[in-house]
Amino acid sequence: MSALTDPIADFLTRLRNATRAQKTQLALPFSTIKSDMARVLKDEGYIADYSVEGEGAEKKITVKTKIVSQSSAITGLQRVSRPGLRRYVGADEIPRVRGGQGIAILSTPRGVLSGREAKRQNVGGELLAYVY
Repeated sequence: MSALTDPIADFLTRLRNATRAQKTQLALPFSTIKSDMARVLKDEGYIADYSVEGEGAEKKITVKTKIVSQSSAITGLQRVSRPGLRRYVGADEIPRVRGGQGIAILSTPRGVLSGREAKRQNVGGELLAYVY
C-alpha cells in the first residue's frame, strides 16, 4: 500500500466518484480528519450516515451516500487548501459557497467545522474544501 500525500483530496475524490456512479456506500481507510469531515457532511445533510469499523490498521470509514430524487445530494466537491498552497481564513473572511447553497469545511482550533458553524463560533482556520 502506498502512502498518500493528501488524504483529504483522496477522501473527496472517492466521495465524488461514488456519488457520480450512484453508489449507495463507499469504504475508505480511516483517519481522524476524514472522520471529522464525514461528521460535518452528515450534520449538514450531504450524506445519509457514516460509521467507523475495525481496529488498528484495519480501521475503515463507511459512508452511506444520500440520494435525493434519483440524484446525489452532493453535486460538487472542491479541495481548496492543499499541501502545496495552504489557505487560511479569519472568522470574518469565511466565503459563501454558491451563494449560500453549499458549505465550506474548515479545520479550526475547535475541530473540523462547517463555515456556518465556524462563523457562529467566531473562529477561522484552514479552508479545507467546498461542498455543494
